[in-house]
Order: sequence, then C-alpha cells, then structure tokens
Amino acid sequence: MKTHSKPTHKLLLGISNSESYGFHPAAWRLPSAPDNAFTDIDVIIKKAQMAEQGGLDYIFYGDRVFLHEDLNERSPLFASIEPMVLLSAIAPATKRIGLVTSASTSFNEPYTLARQLRAIDVISGGRVGWNAIPSYEPQAFANYGKPVPSSDKKYERLHESVQITQALWGSWQKEAGEPDKASGRFADMRYIQPINLQGKQVGSYGPLQIPPSKQGQPVIFMPFASGKSIEAAALYANAMVAMPSNIAEGKQQIAIMNDMAKQVGREVNEIKLLAFLNLSLGDTEEDAVAHRMTLDSQMGMDWIMGHLAVVLGINLDPSQIDTPLTETQIASLRPRLRTPQSHKVIELAKQGKTPRQILAYGLYEPMLNLIGSPSQAVDMMQEWLEQGACQGFTLILNDNQHDLPILIEQVIPMLRERGLRADDYLGETLRDHLGVDEQLGLDSRIVRK
Repeated sequence: MKTHSKPTHKLLLGISNSESYGFHPAAWRLPSAPDNAFTDIDVIIKKAQMAEQGGLDYIFYGDRVFLHEDLNERSPLFASIEPMVLLSAIAPATKRIGLVTSASTSFNEPYTLARQLRAIDVISGGRVGWNAIPSYEPQAFANYGKPVPSSDKKYERLHESVQITQALWGSWQKEAGEPDKASGRFADMRYIQPINLQGKQVGSYGPLQIPPSKQGQPVIFMPFASGKSIEAAALYANAMVAMPSNIAEGKQQIAIMNDMAKQVGREVNEIKLLAFLNLSLGDTEEDAVAHRMTLDSQMGMDWIMGHLAVVLGINLDPSQIDTPLTETQIASLRPRLRTPQSHKVIELAKQGKTPRQILAYGLYEPMLNLIGSPSQAVDMMQEWLEQGACQGFTLILNDNQHDLPILIEQVIPMLRERGLRADDYLGETLRDHLGVDEQLGLDSRIVRK
C-alpha cells in the first residue's frame, strides 16, 4: 500500500442522489419537479453534472432491492432504478466527480461484484466507490428466493465477499503492463494470476479479466451501524457513512472507529467518517422555512402533528396547527432524553412558533438536519469539522430542484471562501478526492477473519 501524499479538501463533501426528487415525501408533487425524475436518465445525469460543477467529491447511491414505500403517497426513497446501470451511464457524462454505489453482499457473487465495479472504475478513470453492505430486510431476501440468514451468517458472507472481491481486483497487477505492439505481448501473464479462494459461502478462482484503473481499485465505503458492521468497516472501509445526531455522538463514533482500526493494524483517522446531513435551503432561514412549509402543505399533517405531540409530551389537536402553544402548554414542556430534537422543539415553541412552523424545521426526521440559509449550513459543517465530529458530509436534499442550485451557487463558494474547499478538484480519482491510500488487492497489514 502506498501512502497518499496529494493535498485534499479540509472538508470532504458528497451528495446523495438516491432520492429522485428529494428526501421530503412531497418533493415530487411541486410544479417545478420533473415528471419522470425517477426514470429519466437525462434528469439523473443533469443532477450529477450539477454536483460536479460544484466540485463535490462524490455522488452516493444508496439502494434497496425491494419496493419499500407506499407509492400512493410518495416517490421511492433511498432507491434507484438500478445503481450499477445508472453509474455506467453517468460515468461517460462526467469527468471528475466520484461515483459511489451500494451493492449487497447478500445476493451478489464476489466475481460479479469485482467485475462490474472494476469495469465502471476503468470506464470512469478511477472514480468508483463501493458501499459494501449486507441486506437485512425480509422483503429483499424474498425477492431473491432466500430465507433471512442469522446475523453471524450474514456477516460471514460479507467478510468472505469483500476479501474475495479485493483479491480479484489484485489478481491483475499493474506490472502486467500495457499492450506492446512491438513485442507482440498484450500483457505479462506472470502478473495476472488466479486467486483460488473458497470460503464457507462464496468463492472464486479468478483471475479477473479487467486491468486496474487509475486508482487501482474502488474505494470501500461501509455504514456505521451495528457492532458487526463496525468490526467489518475497521477491516476494509476507506470511508464510513454515519448518522450521528450531534457533535458528541460524531466524536464518539470516530473514537470507536479509530480504536477498532488500530486493533487490526490500521492508522488513526485512516477511515473517513462522513456524516449524513439533511438540508432544506433558502436565501435566508425564513425562506428555507417557508419552502419547507410549502412542501409540508402538499401532504397530510395529522401524522406529523402526532409525532410532534409525542416529542413535546402534550396533546395537540390538528386544528391547532397554526396556533402558537399556550403559556400553560409551554410551561409543561420538558426535554425528552431519547429525543434529541425535543430541545429545539421547545426553544421554537417558546419563541411563539406555531406547530406548522415548528414542523417546518424538520424535527421529526431521523438524521442530522438543518433548515436554513447557506451561511447557517456552512457554519454547521465548519463547527462539526473543527470539533472533530466528522471528516465530511454526505448531503441529502429535501427538494433537489430547489436546494441543489442553492448548494452549488451559494454554499460551495462560501466553503471555498473559508478555506474548507479548494477552488477545483485536486486530483483525478476518488482516492485523490478523499485522500485515501492507494490499494490493489487485499491490505497486507490486516489480520483477516
């Protein structure tokens, strides 16, 4: 493994494109929303190109292999029509931005994973990342005609799959060389060798029939989730996508990750923690809240009011949605230990905000979020970075059509003014963008399971 020495941005930044219209359930209903954003490849490519114009490090495609949402009410969430296929279309339409896709180890064979990801990595010039995940949903296993395995079996297959996939990537070494017409040798077969690995669940003989990309092999992303997930990430991940709800939690997750990485022979902060951040943007905070209320107005409010009542610990009648809480109600409010948003909710209620206005701050969402101006978004990201709570963010926009232009035209320039982002890409590959060490094949430092 070669140590990465190229300069990188102080704040790493990617964007989730898994949500065709945006994370908000009603984003697809606005007049400005493209009618077929879920399936229109031109719309999908245009979003990727806009993200690249902003100099973002990567676009991220989460994926589900089953229909999760009730489409009577909303568009599909955290899913695409098929991410590998999409990336093969996006790759030639972009030049620098990283392309990260989820692909489950529960259903894909290592040879297929290695071949497909390597192919897109070569086509894109070394810009691919693989979010290596096991599946857990019964619906997903049902779609592949399989029973849900035990947690031990699920992660046994993940470990075998990642190791064999990486071994296949290393089965064609750079020393095999380029085609040489003068000598008549296309490649030196001494450096293209079988791996002949067989685990308890998966195996492959090899070698892979595709040469390395400019970055050697794809960057490995993994989620910060269960103990078994973190253990796997400590062994294989270059970056972790995580959902800390506050700075203290982010710092704790980094400490856990660093401790586990050191135990298997890796360096401190070698694995980048990239927090999910849900954004609703406006020129001012008032504009952002107003747009969020426009989105909320497109859907029934009763269920959200019910959630707010739980957070506040009081009864709320839906007819009171535009009426500030009474002094008696406010006096009875207490923060709830298991609901971090309750502090912000109480603060807004004391300011005289109505339930509709409080809800427009997205306080019922399961992840870190901000509804506000570009400067507020930049302040928040800078604070998290300087406090050591993450190395960067994967941004999720509530309304792509509205929020993406503000992100590119206002937030990114402000990050650059503060020295948190360079004026342009600092390299060609995803490893360059993230400051990740070069790798081809298995990491020789790691004691593998």
